[in-house]
Amino acid sequence: MTKKLGIIGGSGLEDPDIMKKSEAINLATPYGPHSDITVGEIQGAHIALLSRHNKKHNLPPTQVNNPANLWALKELGCEQIIASTAAGSLREKIKPGDLVFADQFIDFTRLRKVSFYESFPAGEMKHSPMAEPFDKDIRTRLSNLAKKLNLHFHESGTIITIEGPRFSTKAESHMFRAWRADLINMSIAPEAILANEIGIPYAVVAMSTDYDCWKDDEKPVSWEAVLETFNQNVHNVLNLLLEYVKQYGQHV
Repeated sequence: MTKKLGIIGGSGLEDPDIMKKSEAINLATPYGPHSDITVGEIQGAHIALLSRHNKKHNLPPTQVNNPANLWALKELGCEQIIASTAAGSLREKIKPGDLVFADQFIDFTRLRKVSFYESFPAGEMKHSPMAEPFDKDIRTRLSNLAKKLNLHFHESGTIITIEGPRFSTKAESHMFRAWRADLINMSIAPEAILANEIGIPYAVVAMSTDYDCWKDDEKPVSWEAVLETFNQNVHNVLNLLLEYVKQYGQHV
């Protein structure tokens, strides 16, 4: 099977002017239906592009079938995954529009499947190490490319995932800051957990879109504000991913 780069999120890569020989994929998985997947070629590299919330964005965060998504990407031959996500900033220094290549996460979800295993095979205990959940080599490459593109970015950070679809209360936002979280989103856990469990190196490009609701001199986060900042800055994510894909294609 052809080795592929898995990309979760998309950020415009599904544009037919960018992705060639594209084809929608629908696999039967042991975990039920997966989100929309398109495979194709970008600059000579084979890509599997998974739209986490579907192309129509009709899946709320809690309803995303993460086990099916990760199983499908593994089945398609993805040897590494880059996920993109919008996130709220919990730190003054991480400004709206900045990119963050997170190195740690906190899972504050409560309703999602966090493992492929409902029982262990006889004689086998499956407890995944998770001290360093995001692949260091991928993060280093992303940082080097962001430098080359003169993007505003942060080489590390802790991202906390909440259940959603609601945003945080002020009390929660301040609590997450006290926990030393730098960003907040609704997608990365348990996605990162499952990628590690299934053995695919995984990294995230998080775009800061707002200051959540902890900052008194800023308006509390709203979906409209998230979309506005995301749309103003999504070209930076797209350019970064295209540079990474180009580099990936040269080394496969």
